[in-house]
Amino acid sequence: MTAAEGTFTLYSTPWCGYCHRLKGQLQREGITFTEVDIEKDPAAASIVEQANNGNQTVPTLVFADGTALTNPSVAQVKAQLAV
Repeated sequence: MTAAEGTFTLYSTPWCGYCHRLKGQLQREGITFTEVDIEKDPAAASIVEQANNGNQTVPTLVFADGTALTNPSVAQVKAQLAV
């Protein structure tokens, strides 16, 4: 990966199937990330809402540069990390 590896936060919930799928794919690719459960962290839920026009849509990834991706593919994550 690039120097940007590990520079994003994955916002999720324990019951989100899309979150589980993406986390598994990222782990198989060796891409590191920080995970935050928005049900346990109201401030995190607010961040997700800001990135998604008021919706708590997960998985939402927020990168170090402030950009966000909602329910991305692994290819989209890799492309964002390569920027």
